[in-house]
Amino acid sequence: MQLPPQLCRAIELETAQYNLQALTQAATELSENYRSQRSARGRCMATAAHRLAYAAVRMPATFAAAHAVFTAVRRLMPERRITSLLDLGAGPGTAGWAALEVFDAVQQITLVDQDEGWIRTGKSLARTGENVVLAQADWVYANMRAIASFPAHDLVVSSYALGEMEPTAVHAIVQAAWAAARTAMVIIEPGTMRGFELIRLLRDALIALGGHVLAPCPHQDVCPMSTHDWCHFAQRFARSALHRRLKTGTLGYEDEKFS
Repeated sequence: MQLPPQLCRAIELETAQYNLQALTQAATELSENYRSQRSARGRCMATAAHRLAYAAVRMPATFAAAHAVFTAVRRLMPERRITSLLDLGAGPGTAGWAALEVFDAVQQITLVDQDEGWIRTGKSLARTGENVVLAQADWVYANMRAIASFPAHDLVVSSYALGEMEPTAVHAIVQAAWAAARTAMVIIEPGTMRGFELIRLLRDALIALGGHVLAPCPHQDVCPMSTHDWCHFAQRFARSALHRRLKTGTLGYEDEKFS
């Protein structure tokens, strides 16, 4: 899987404003934080270089995961028309880019993030990449913990965001997000024991709220996975030349594991 050409071009143009050494250092710090399961999008995004390094080395991975999940939603619900998307913890707008590649009827996108730097980065990538829908999207600067309700959208998404929060806040956000979802809700977390444990808990919570599991589970019953195992998937994506340079990698691809 590859990023859309417009997004690739936007990342190239945006990162060209910084020297390679600064981006490489920022990418190294992000990788260390991600491996240690610390936030790779929140507290560790100290500078614009960190955000652009994230766009170069992590955005392709999270895009690939979101694209894979959205493709499954489209395949399993072919009769449903997705025209609007609400992205909670949107970062640079990755899920929006992925949704527009999968759902051709999307015209309305709302992206919520508590980091003004991410909103600036996301808007800039949308403009530079000439993504009309994302450039005209409603970018909301707000802390999700402080929002009691969200506007209704066909598809509500939280991708690589809830795992960075305390459990009590997560459950309140998911309950409000579920109330806003007209058609479906998608939650994606890293394919780790910690990421899957959150997915398992939220799966139970959504079933209790009356939700029906579309995927990946084929049932509504108690999850049979043991506490020492985890359910996750892998999506392969192509690495750009910049991606390989920043991560000092030689392979032309990488596999993103997600739950």
